[in-house]
Amino acid sequence: MAAFSPRTVEAPDDLLAAIDWCYEQGWTDGLPVVPPEVSRVTSMLAADPRPPETVIARHPATTLELTLHGAAVNAVMAGCLPEYFPVLVAAFEAMDRPEFNFHGSTASTGGSAPLLVVSGPYGDQISMNSDVNLFGPGNRANATIGRVTRLILRNVFQMLPGISDKSTQGNPGKYSFCIAERARGNPWPLLCEAQGYPKGTSSVTAFAGGGYFNIENHGGNTPEQILGSVADAMANYGCITLGQSVVILSPEHMQIVTSTGWTREKAQDYLFTHAKRPVEGMKGVGKYRDSEYDRQHVASAHALTEAGFLHRGLAPSDILITMGGGDAGGHSCFIPSWSRLRGSLMQHAAIRPTPKKE
Repeated sequence: MAAFSPRTVEAPDDLLAAIDWCYEQGWTDGLPVVPPEVSRVTSMLAADPRPPETVIARHPATTLELTLHGAAVNAVMAGCLPEYFPVLVAAFEAMDRPEFNFHGSTASTGGSAPLLVVSGPYGDQISMNSDVNLFGPGNRANATIGRVTRLILRNVFQMLPGISDKSTQGNPGKYSFCIAERARGNPWPLLCEAQGYPKGTSSVTAFAGGGYFNIENHGGNTPEQILGSVADAMANYGCITLGQSVVILSPEHMQIVTSTGWTREKAQDYLFTHAKRPVEGMKGVGKYRDSEYDRQHVASAHALTEAGFLHRGLAPSDILITMGGGDAGGHSCFIPSWSRLRGSLMQHAAIRPTPKKE
């Protein structure tokens, strides 16, 4: 077998000219990229012990493949440090599973963006933000890991806006959509623990998410009041579907929800029970479908499903809940799924840290 020999090209020596040259190649998300100089790509690849030609994801519609080398090139362009690379690799290994629906979630008019949620100690080790301004700017790891996800979709899998990416309006998460779960003060098991990984193993969860919904509640002081406002946001007529959901509770809201001993499972049950709309209301806005109602109430019926209503999701387990954000402020968020018909299911994978040299 011939040795792996990646293609190299000559670019201008001047840095600013090289950045403009990357624009001319169509390699950017609209923002400047770091020119992928060979030594930087080599350093990125050193974060994974496998050969650079190793395929970590495939696009089912185009048959295009993502190799470690292709991931490393785009990681350099996004501004990643080598220690971020294991998170990126795990994310694409998760999204490569058929249940995620790699093609549909990136090509549809729905405009989803892959939300990555990093859980466990590795996020702290690479200084990811799980605290104040969680979804905002300012943290290199969060911003660049999220950004390289988009660059790979564009540059490797050729999901190009207006051509193969047919998103009607898009959403800002298409630039970068990556956070870390907050461990400090978190009263529930971390997601990586709930997902069954061994102690000390970190994970990344990938979710084809729609737009970000801020949920403000500064007056509620019971779990029912806080989660009631979340459930209402989850089930607004413009959003309610059979799709999954991600809910990030702020520490202030989490403290209230768990003050009387509520577990994650109890909170999921409550949200599923209350995130619903009546069939007549669904008909009134033109969103009711017999097939969806039958699927929820017959084929996939859960004990908490209420007749005459459409709930968000098929079961409480469709709602991922965890904590993130700064200590102060009654602001949580809900992120809906991309597809009304459960076209994509969230997936998770273990993060394999860079092997330590003896």
